[in-house]
Amino acid sequence: MASTNNALFWGLAGAGALVALNAWLSTSRKTDFRGKTIVITGGSRGLGLVTARQLAQEGANIAICARDEAELEAARAELLPYSGHILAEPCDVSNQADVDRFFDSVRSQLGPVDVLINVAGIIVLTPLENATDDDFREAMDINFWGAYYCINAVLPDMRRRGAGRIVNVASLGGKVAAPHLLPYVTSKFALVGYSEGLRTELTRHNIFVTTVCPGLIRTGSTRQTLVRGQHEKEYAWFKTADSLPGLSVSAESCARDLINGCRYGRPEVIVSVPAQVAAVVQGVAPNLMAEILTAINYALPGPATGHTNERKLGKESESAASKTVFTTLTDEAAEQNNQMVHR
Repeated sequence: MASTNNALFWGLAGAGALVALNAWLSTSRKTDFRGKTIVITGGSRGLGLVTARQLAQEGANIAICARDEAELEAARAELLPYSGHILAEPCDVSNQADVDRFFDSVRSQLGPVDVLINVAGIIVLTPLENATDDDFREAMDINFWGAYYCINAVLPDMRRRGAGRIVNVASLGGKVAAPHLLPYVTSKFALVGYSEGLRTELTRHNIFVTTVCPGLIRTGSTRQTLVRGQHEKEYAWFKTADSLPGLSVSAESCARDLINGCRYGRPEVIVSVPAQVAAVVQGVAPNLMAEILTAINYALPGPATGHTNERKLGKESESAASKTVFTTLTDEAAEQNNQMVHR
């Protein structure tokens, strides 16, 4: 009995020490964003724009990029009342030369980059049978290589100054391989591994890398999802899941979690309770998670058959099934987060 009590005592003491150490590290690494230069890729709409709003309200100097100039201008106009230092320029993050040009512009107009937040990404929604090689290449080019190029653009200066923050917005799909999202999850698994490895090697330079893995977020970005297969059926299940309270979280809540993870230099932020539960189950019982995902796959639409395999945007795949009371929150988020510039 005495040995059992001793083991329990030392176990609790060790756990308490770890909690205290984590709290001390978080406090010691806390940063203030006022006056800092923060770059947000994919900042013209959705989660990127919501994050830019919140950071601009904290007094940061914000640089956003995206591929669409009309969306960028609308975002810039919205952000200007919060901060007088807003830079919005077009940039295709999958193009390294374009990335280098953009960051040269940021440095010349706003100064060295203190914080990089990689949000830019695409989602390809498709059964495996309808996925193409190009779907995988494009997802990797934007979701992984885009972040890679942007990180390389800021790292030399961050190392010289001995300070910096990098946030990589990956996904729960970078930890749990959800069905009908294989191009997406492949790219996000790569980003999670790269981001976690960067963290271990850059902390000694006082550069803290945070990997953010959200579950479903109500940003309105389902309109921009790339869909193959039975377009209307695929889009209807995805948009409905994305809109349900409890299963999904608001973009504002996700942005707050992301920003606080960066503020305190945390290694990882998993957004939403369902995502946290799924990540734990994947970690401790991967065989069980595999069976759960297999069962979910049986409930999803089958592949499209025939000679055509057209890829459409989500907004081109709307139907009565995707315009219901259950998708209201996603439609409202699209209106709020600059997803409707091109209707």
